[in-house]
Order: sequence, then structure tokens, then C-alpha cells
Amino acid sequence: MAAPPTEAEKMALAGAALADFDMLHTLGTGTFGRVRLCTCKKTNNTVYAMKILLKTEVIRLKQQEHIRSERKILAAVDHPFIVNMYRTFQDATSVHMLLEYVNGGEVFSHLRNAGRFSKEFTKFYIGQIVLVLQYLHERQIVYRDLKPENLLIAQTGYLKITDFGFAKELKEDTWTLCGTPEYLAPEIIQSKGHGLGVDWWAMGILMFEMLCGYPPFYDENPFGIYQKILIGKIDFPKHFDEYGKDLVKRLLTADKTKRLGCIAGGASDVRRHKFFRGVDWHGLAGQQIQAPIVPEVESPLDTHYYDEYPEDDDPTPDRELTEQDNLEFVDFK
Repeated sequence: MAAPPTEAEKMALAGAALADFDMLHTLGTGTFGRVRLCTCKKTNNTVYAMKILLKTEVIRLKQQEHIRSERKILAAVDHPFIVNMYRTFQDATSVHMLLEYVNGGEVFSHLRNAGRFSKEFTKFYIGQIVLVLQYLHERQIVYRDLKPENLLIAQTGYLKITDFGFAKELKEDTWTLCGTPEYLAPEIIQSKGHGLGVDWWAMGILMFEMLCGYPPFYDENPFGIYQKILIGKIDFPKHFDEYGKDLVKRLLTADKTKRLGCIAGGASDVRRHKFFRGVDWHGLAGQQIQAPIVPEVESPLDTHYYDEYPEDDDPTPDRELTEQDNLEFVDFK
């Protein structure tokens, strides 16, 4: 993770064009785009991550509202545990989001390598998630995509939450079915309308997965996963911490009116749970606590914590964009 840009760098980025960026390794791929490491000539080759989304695929998959929401939310939020977006671009075929490069890789990879995390590791990471959800929920923003793949580890060892494609500013309950099957709250599956509480449910799933190495509800196909979520039976292994088990049960409460985090005390109720006994919340927020995993990186361009991907050219559209199509992306300067 690079240092925050100086005022001079911000001004240089504001005046930069796509041609000023050299696209390097692919850091990840998705349904309609990819993220590439890049450097910018106008900022002395500072390293960034560029999220590139193919317009035709965004339209085909009806994701226009999601990417507009992602852009708007990332431009508005400012939190040490949320990845920074510096600006956006577009060209004839794609929209681009310029993000900070977080070089420690995904929590997903570290968790798979470790098998499972200790209680202390889990407390450190889940504590940061509590702080981020508190910040977002105070602004009526629901995240809706909490999972190990969307948690990056910065050079400090602290988290950076990325991929706000499913995030939404709520004025009332929403009914969109989105998220990863293993992490969906019952109210999403049942199309009952959902709100901020789905993030606390997902945090319960994440906490279980960190402590066990696998999610509590799993099946070969999504329908089977949904059935198990609605049945709600959780098999805790013997090694599971007593307070951890209680916190997971309170978060994975099907009735969202009784779910921890959703009742009157909100995030404060979660922070006061006995699982977090001994946590210095001020020190955690200020990144003053020693992180359990501190990435070892050789240079700002080091990508060894990320999987390798074929370095093909960026995807090309399968049709011409119409004038109406391009109006969908007018916000992306």
C-alpha cells in the first residue's frame, strides 16, 4: 500500500488521461472486467490498481446502477479500512476506476494457506469489520458483499475492504438479490426486503469461516446452500471458542429484528460482546496494534501475494455501443 497521495499528486491525477498510465500485471478478473496494476507517468510512476469494466458486459448483465453506486459511494467515503478510489475514466469500450494498490493480497489467500485463523487473528480482523460497518451504517450504506476475497491486507497488516459493486445507500428496505450464496442472509433469500442487517449476518458467516476454514452453510449448488441457511443449523467444531460461538449465533439470528447489530445499540452492542473483551478499539482504529500478518514485499510493484492470470489484452466488446448505451456511463469522467 502506497502512502496517501500528496496534494501535488492529486492535482497531477486530476489532469491525467488514460494514456498516462502503463498497464502491468492483472491482479484479478471478474464477470465483466479485471483489475490491473498500473503506474502513472504524471506522478513519477506511482503504483495504483485500475479496475476496468467492459461497458457492453455491464449493460448485458444489467449492472449499470451497481457501478454508478460503487463510484458514488467510493467517492464519498473516507475510512482507513476502505480502499481509496482516486478518480474514474472512460474510453470507447470501458469504464475505469483508479484505486490504491494494496499489496498484501486477499485475506482469502492467507486463510487458505493457514487452514484457519486463531481467535486472536480473527478478533483483530473482525474488529476492523465492525468499525467499517459502523462507519457505513451511520451513513445508511449497506455493503452486501462481505467475504474473504474482498478483504485485502495492506502493508501495515491492516485490512482494506474493496469491491463496492453491491453497496447501496438506503432510503428504505431493498429487494435486490445480490451477494455470494454462502453469505446471504435469510431475508435476501426469501425476498422479504432487506436493510443494513444483512451485513451483520455476513460478518457472522465470515467470523465462522475465519475460525474454521470453511463457511457454516455449504452445498454443491446454490439452492442447497439457501436451504441450509433457512434451516439455520450450525455445526460448531469442538475447538470453537465459547464467546465466539455465542457471537456467531447472535449474528446468525434469522429474525433480523433480534440480530445483534440490528437492535437499538447497533454496532455498540457488537463491540461490547465478550468475544471482544480486551480489544483496544481506539488503538485498533488508529492502527496502533501489532498486526498478526505483515506482508513482506520487495518493492511497490510486488504482486506475489496475488494469483497469476493470463496476461491477455483487455476484453473487447462483442458489439457497437449505441448513443443510449453511452448515456449510462456519463458519470465516469
